[in-house]
Amino acid sequence: MPKAILFHETGSADMLRLEEVPLAEPGEGEVRVRVAAIGLNRAEVMFREGSYPEKPAFPSRIGYEASGTIDAVGAGVEGFAVGERVSTIPAFSMGAHGVYGEFAVVPAHAAARYPGRLTPVQAAAIWMPYVTAYGALVEYGEVKETDAALITAASSSVGLAAIQIARASGARVIAATRGADKKEFLLEAGADFVVVTDEEELADSVMEMTEGAGANVVFDPVVGPSLAKLADAAAPRAMIFLYGALASADAVFPLFPALPKGLTFRGYTLMEITKDAEKRERAKKFIRDGLESGVFNPVIDRTFPLDEVADAHRYMESNRQRGKIVLEV
Repeated sequence: MPKAILFHETGSADMLRLEEVPLAEPGEGEVRVRVAAIGLNRAEVMFREGSYPEKPAFPSRIGYEASGTIDAVGAGVEGFAVGERVSTIPAFSMGAHGVYGEFAVVPAHAAARYPGRLTPVQAAAIWMPYVTAYGALVEYGEVKETDAALITAASSSVGLAAIQIARASGARVIAATRGADKKEFLLEAGADFVVVTDEEELADSVMEMTEGAGANVVFDPVVGPSLAKLADAAAPRAMIFLYGALASADAVFPLFPALPKGLTFRGYTLMEITKDAEKRERAKKFIRDGLESGVFNPVIDRTFPLDEVADAHRYMESNRQRGKIVLEV
């Protein structure tokens, strides 16, 4: 029987187990993928811990993002054939369709062909990072040449995708990271400026870099106490997109900078894009065009074999990565 990663209770990375499971047949509107590589995401750490919006039903599968080859097609599926190379778009329940394993069954709308110039490892690092960044910066934020975009947690796979997308839109890119060891890496990745928040005051640095104007679009997965600093760094009428909760402390709403600046704080997840057919197709075209032209390039930090999934999760939790962590199957 094929193997898959399951967990039977929430908790640490030690909960993840490689187990034999029956080979599932794709149902109506589904395809089965023989998995080659799996991209790890912070959402999966939260799901494993029980702190994600979707709660697991045990034993639970896990995982949003994989690349591989279609090896079975369910009833009613059009446009896909056995043997095609695809990667998965997060547009489904992780517990029902989790892709950590040798095979994955996903809705056909969540499968997408990827450019031939990409390896399977790179193809497992496309849709979560780029769609997440696209939705905030392009679909809703409408970032443009005259804008300054502030991207926090910038060395993550989503942060790096956001740098590439903001640059492609012509905006000035300000990347924020905690440690000075990542500054040169982020400049090489395309950031125009880098703020090392362990050493520099975020708002003061952003204002200096923008000649007092502030950031027009802010893209942040941290929130917590740093929300006030984002407001101080923002331009009048800026949009601040909040797409995660990396900080353990609660956020306090920064009323006094928000009022005179007329700031918009926008909670956001990529499911707003991936579960809307029209928005999903716009995102796919935008991202595929960028990948095919070479304007977008997935950044891979490190790969692990499938049976070292717990070590891969622990590495993600260490926050040392610079780009995507991938499991090879």
